[in-house]
Amino acid sequence: MTAENIMGAGCLPDAMTVLQTRGFKRALIVTDAPLTQLGVSEKVAALLRERGLEVAVFDGVQPNPTVSNVDAGLAVLKSFGADCLVSLGGGSPHDCAKVMAILATNGGTVMDYRGLNKVKVAPLPLVAINTTAGTASELTKFAVITEETKHIKMSIVDRQVAPLLSVNDPELMRGMPASLTAATGMDALTHAVEAYVSTMATPVTDACALHAMRLIGQFLPRAVSNGKEDIEAREQMAYAQFLAGMAFNNALLGYVHAMAHQLGGQYNLPHGVCNAMLLPHVEAVNADACAPRLGDVARALGVDTTGQSVADAAQAGVQALRDLARTVGIPAKLSEMGVKREDFALLAANAMKDGAGYTNPKKLSADDLIAIFEAAY
Repeated sequence: MTAENIMGAGCLPDAMTVLQTRGFKRALIVTDAPLTQLGVSEKVAALLRERGLEVAVFDGVQPNPTVSNVDAGLAVLKSFGADCLVSLGGGSPHDCAKVMAILATNGGTVMDYRGLNKVKVAPLPLVAINTTAGTASELTKFAVITEETKHIKMSIVDRQVAPLLSVNDPELMRGMPASLTAATGMDALTHAVEAYVSTMATPVTDACALHAMRLIGQFLPRAVSNGKEDIEAREQMAYAQFLAGMAFNNALLGYVHAMAHQLGGQYNLPHGVCNAMLLPHVEAVNADACAPRLGDVARALGVDTTGQSVADAAQAGVQALRDLARTVGIPAKLSEMGVKREDFALLAANAMKDGAGYTNPKKLSADDLIAIFEAAY
């Protein structure tokens, strides 16, 4: 994971000083248009200029970043002559910047790095500044990019992908709308739950995942309902998503993410919303393979399972996932999101190629995934 991480309200100026002390001269900020329009990009740029760096901004990243986004950003990077990248936003700018950093030093195309450990040369240095609390992309070895012509979300996984420095200043998260707060928070919960039930879980990832769940259960509803004023909720959610990221960066993820990636690639839907809608359905299918752990999920989310059997406590965990999604306003059904039933077979087939079968607690077939899509529909 990222070796150096700066966290806490008001930490942004200190983080920008790190770039100055590392000797960087020309920073390209990689972000999205809304953050530029809100003045956040200029706030970061001004801090960098105060520290003697020249700054340019590429704000062409879209939700579910595409190969075209990466290529456009890379062209700006080369024209400007940046010696470092500063990604600003949530997972989309971070992932886009990660792949830009790879291509800047390794050459080739995005597709060349699909899969595991394809990066030969250290990427351009990257500092990742979070404005959301969900993806943990600021610390992980993963980047997910959509190949827009084939509607496929592809994963690039390499330990060298992790940024040089991550920054989580909850002051930057105050302006997140409730819907985005809910979606990113449920993304973090999905990371924690999938890492906890993963076949690759360890005592270290368990500790991170369980505490992330406790924090999310307590603070996500507060962040959704009063995120502008409740800085404690924002800060605790920043820690929660970071802990969840530490967990899944090592224990990996399961079929919730494998399936959500297909929905995002096919329909350009918000990743966190897709995860939240699928999570209870996948874990309901997994329940007989990891019942004690789903009981732990229930308790981490504040459910009293005293006197319940292991199986009943597991079902309480699944219900707690449904209840939290409902509390924070996640849509209930895939049909509400424009998903088409006739695409289920293709979506399931593509999800089966994701590799999640190695870490999902229960071995599932394409027919099982189709049934899960149906249940969520």
